[in-house]
Amino acid sequence: MKIKNIAIIAHVDHGKTTLVDSALRQAGVFRLNQVVNERVMDSNDLERERGITIFSKNASFHYKDYKINIVDTPGHADFGGEVQRILKMVDSVLLLVDAFEGPMPQTKYVLKKSLELGLRPIVVINKVDRPNARPTEVLELVFDLFIELNAKEEQLDFSVVYASGKDGYAMYELDQQNDNLIPLFETILSKAPDAKGDIEKPLQMLISAIEYNDYLGKIGTGKIKNGKVQQGEEVVLLKRDGERLLYRITRIFEYDGLSKKETKIAYAGDIVSLAGMEKVDVGETVADKEYPEPLPLIEIDEPTLSMTFKVNDSPFAGREGKYVTSRNIWDRLLKELQTNVSIKAELTDQPDEFLVKGRGELQLSVLIENMRRENYEFQVSKPQVIYRELDGKRTEPIELVMIDVADEHAGTVIEMLGTRKGEMLDMVSGNDGYTRLEYKVPARSLLGFRNELLTETRGTAIMNQTFYEYEYYKGEIDTKKRGALISMEEGIATAYSLHSFQPRGTMFIDSGVQVYPGMIIGEHTRENDLVLNVCKGKKLTNFRSAVADESLKLTPPRVFTLELALEYLGDDELLEVTPNSIRMRKMKVSLSKSNNDQ
Repeated sequence: MKIKNIAIIAHVDHGKTTLVDSALRQAGVFRLNQVVNERVMDSNDLERERGITIFSKNASFHYKDYKINIVDTPGHADFGGEVQRILKMVDSVLLLVDAFEGPMPQTKYVLKKSLELGLRPIVVINKVDRPNARPTEVLELVFDLFIELNAKEEQLDFSVVYASGKDGYAMYELDQQNDNLIPLFETILSKAPDAKGDIEKPLQMLISAIEYNDYLGKIGTGKIKNGKVQQGEEVVLLKRDGERLLYRITRIFEYDGLSKKETKIAYAGDIVSLAGMEKVDVGETVADKEYPEPLPLIEIDEPTLSMTFKVNDSPFAGREGKYVTSRNIWDRLLKELQTNVSIKAELTDQPDEFLVKGRGELQLSVLIENMRRENYEFQVSKPQVIYRELDGKRTEPIELVMIDVADEHAGTVIEMLGTRKGEMLDMVSGNDGYTRLEYKVPARSLLGFRNELLTETRGTAIMNQTFYEYEYYKGEIDTKKRGALISMEEGIATAYSLHSFQPRGTMFIDSGVQVYPGMIIGEHTRENDLVLNVCKGKKLTNFRSAVADESLKLTPPRVFTLELALEYLGDDELLEVTPNSIRMRKMKVSLSKSNNDQ
């Protein structure tokens, strides 16, 4: 069988998953009367809720006499590890670029990784049906990006297709009329190289993804580079540390549309899943037992942020969660390491604390959200950047940040990034009343920055970022934060108390909410913390009046999502995470009378 292995890569929300939807429909993967959800590849609940792709997924379709294995990848920078491991599994990529937004930070990242592996991307200018689309100008920007990334001469000679994934059509030229994706399919057949591999050579297969099945155990997915593999055959698993383990393959699955289909034998060039290897992990080689030759390991960028996960020790501990012990939490983190290649977890000198490292706040928040949905209860600290040593000097991670903001707020953003040691790379004013700012900014400056940015720009700013590189430490950065309003006792917050304290700051809770000593209930108007008794009720007397008995009007509290709460945390604060609640609290609370407001 002739095979093409291709991945779709792009910045977040540039239309990868929608284009895959249309391709699968037109290739006949679905029945004519079959009801199919939008973004069918985003099968995870979190992906559907957030509208982004988090995990890479495989599918396949047939066009003419070819089987095309297609891999949908995440577009958010925090999930770059998913992209890196997938690029080892394919022979070409479709680089999607929004016809209005043009190349964005993650576009640059994924293109750089593709070019380094020697792949020749096919450029798809997507969303050409947008009213404000500028495909010709965007194509020039894409070409400039290829040059900036030192693309080879043959890589600069890339093919271009103009498309609308939503409406399901593609064109070779902008002035053409079309109602299908055949131009895209034909370009894949003519420009993407066939899957390489020698069937006669001994078996070699690099594992690029891991999943777990309750009946079959671990299942490793990857591309067979050489040889063939049969059900019941004995193979050698070559581990990262040099260990060699002998296993018998119990099941072989190939992709057929969106589902897996069992097969008895698979050949070089195809992407398949193998069951029967208990200790298989990403980046390891499955090889012939007579001639075991390892393939190059998958190199994944190191994490840039760390966070402490610890057992919940608040007064409300154990009320909502099912899995609350340190052993429960550690086992769950080890399970995550088996499938997530860009997260690391380490033991600490404290038995109830674990250090988790990842690529960004969003990646860590997705892990936290998945754990709370699985009935885990725990606490996490504020994310911290990971420093490294280079030539005896301290270096820190730098982010490439792109902000689109209304023209009247551009000066405010420039001032905010200036105080955070940001270095401007580019500034472009558009005709739509928006300015695009491109900056290099230390990653630690961006912790908690998004909240402040939205407030200062009245919600008009859109920020995108991706890891740039490590640079020498930029020095101290003054990011002063307002103080917290803290509860001084356990009980239920009353409207009477909350109303009296409203001038003190912004409340995070409403009346009727249970609180405990040390729980953060609001933001102070000043920089110092303030301890309040929000459980105090109105004293009952025989005196009555129409004015006094009027219902109290409370300002609606500020509601935090998980990501916003992580950004808001201070160095001396923790986030308590349970299946039903998230609460911010102080690590240690001193309820001294000089600091109380009763």
